Amino acid sequence: MNIEQLDIAHMNMTSLALAALAGYLLGAIPFGMVLTWLSGGGDIRSSGSGNIGATNVLRTGGKGLAALTLLLDAGKAILAVWLARHFLSEGVPGDVSALLAGFAAFLGHVFPLWLRFRGGKGVATMIGALLGLAWPVGLAFCAVWLLTAILRRQSSLASITAAATAPLFAWWLGSPLLALTALALALILISRHHENISRLLAGTEPRIGQ
Repeated sequence: MNIEQLDIAHMNMTSLALAALAGYLLGAIPFGMVLTWLSGGGDIRSSGSGNIGATNVLRTGGKGLAALTLLLDAGKAILAVWLARHFLSEGVPGDVSALLAGFAAFLGHVFPLWLRFRGGKGVATMIGALLGLAWPVGLAFCAVWLLTAILRRQSSLASITAAATAPLFAWWLGSPLLALTALALALILISRHHENISRLLAGTEPRIGQ
């Protein structure tokens, strides 16, 4: 669906509102924090980088817990997109409800209300949103991340590179509206990596495994 085809005045606002709310609430579940606490690791926000995402869980809780966090953080965005697409698309053209739900899930993870809007950086949740919306775009994100991580061995650089290229893949493999959504996600994700960017420029960003 093209952006110019959107007719907001005639959309079902209730469906859109519910899609956004459901997406946000699902995205705001801090799985990394919950899993670390359940495993006896305490509050992950007081360890490592203080982030609630899989990378910090890896530093403090081990590979298994980090992998589960990654899957759940991606899965909650996939679920949000699926719910919106199947139950909240009445009166909404194209895939707009699903796009909104995926974007809202990302916002929920990055800015969760009950954590005073201090959430994760959103890498896994962006992957989940893209996989749910257009799986080839999500796989392209993962491929770019993996290739960059192998070549440079820096998780932050891999995430930034994958996010920066995602709108291009979304335009090529998806639609202009998906590309616009991916661009918004990428801008927020990259802004959340501002400290990593400073360390990358200074040459002090740690490598994977350090």
